[in-house]
Amino acid sequence: MGKIRILSDNLVSKIAAGEIVERPASVVKELIENSIDAGSTRIEIELETGGKRLIRVSDDGEGMTRDDSLMSIERHATSKIKDTNDLFSVGTLGFRGEAIPSIASVSRFRMTTRTHGGVIGTVISIEGGVVRSVEETGAPPGTTVEVKNLFYNTPARHKFMRKTETELSNVLDIVERESLSRPGTSFELSSEGRTLLRLPAKESVSE
Repeated sequence: MGKIRILSDNLVSKIAAGEIVERPASVVKELIENSIDAGSTRIEIELETGGKRLIRVSDDGEGMTRDDSLMSIERHATSKIKDTNDLFSVGTLGFRGEAIPSIASVSRFRMTTRTHGGVIGTVISIEGGVVRSVEETGAPPGTTVEVKNLFYNTPARHKFMRKTETELSNVLDIVERESLSRPGTSFELSSEGRTLLRLPAKESVSE
């Protein structure tokens, strides 16, 4: 048996990402659920090559301040729970604080966000889990996350992604299912600049 070693933070992040991010549809699901938890009424998803080259999710949710956006990229940082008692009354879709740092560790990641009361937004660029820049920017209220070149730094996982048509079909399925459970939120999905789904908000699931 080899010598026991403590894994680096970067390697730990990549291992954890494998549990959360399996393919483009996994990324879309996590980002949609973050948008829903932020109170979004409109979510737009844009893809290139089924999400392998680009996933962009934009919403009109609460948005984040600079400090909160920086906190959101740290592992186990969440606004959903404060102590163990909250584990038994979680009312949000996500609460572990794993999704954003996990996605950012295996992609070229960019997040732009601004609160509705904020004058200026924040844009954070991350490459393979390493923060490259944090800047002020003009931006509409809400949050836009861009995920480029998914698994570019983990070749073993990259080769297991399917052909573009299959990955796109998986994303379509996720968006349709999320829209059914959230009738008060509108969803739009486009691929290669072409709109594939436009699902307006409804007052109830039965509409």
